[in-house]
Amino acid sequence: MPVGMAHDDSVNTDISLLDEVKIQARVLIPVLRALRTELGEDKANRLVRTALRDWSRQLVDELGSRLPGRPREKWESSRNALYPRIGDDIDIEMLRQEPDAIEFNVTGCRYADFFRQLNEPELGAVLLCETDFHRAKLGSPEVELHRSQTIMEGARTCDFRYRMKSAKPSLDEPKEE
Repeated sequence: MPVGMAHDDSVNTDISLLDEVKIQARVLIPVLRALRTELGEDKANRLVRTALRDWSRQLVDELGSRLPGRPREKWESSRNALYPRIGDDIDIEMLRQEPDAIEFNVTGCRYADFFRQLNEPELGAVLLCETDFHRAKLGSPEVELHRSQTIMEGARTCDFRYRMKSAKPSLDEPKEE
């Protein structure tokens, strides 16, 4: 599962996320290429992109429903569980890490290298890059992600800008004074 759901029982956390993605690409790419031959490139790409987006969104939603805590805690838990599986497969330049913001650039990405070698960066973008926004929604409305570019899509860096908002207490919670 490319979105790397560390809390999902179907994930083998003994392998890196990159190795997992490579295994899945061995199945997905021949299917995608067969669909392109049968349906045409545009229709096949649209079909696969829609299916994968729906699938990854559903996985993240299911993960969120199982994680305890407030939205930001769910996001942090998901993020912290994923990082060990990513390991050294991305190079990060941390720009800012404060209670209200986390900003960093990804300056190197072995995922993008892999999908470029296969001549399938669009597939990599759907499988991996778009899931960052699904994961950020776990923290909504307390966490927002702004990203304008990715290496997978041809940029020199991926620009991650997370903004943290204070959660408004619910009626059941006492207000801090």
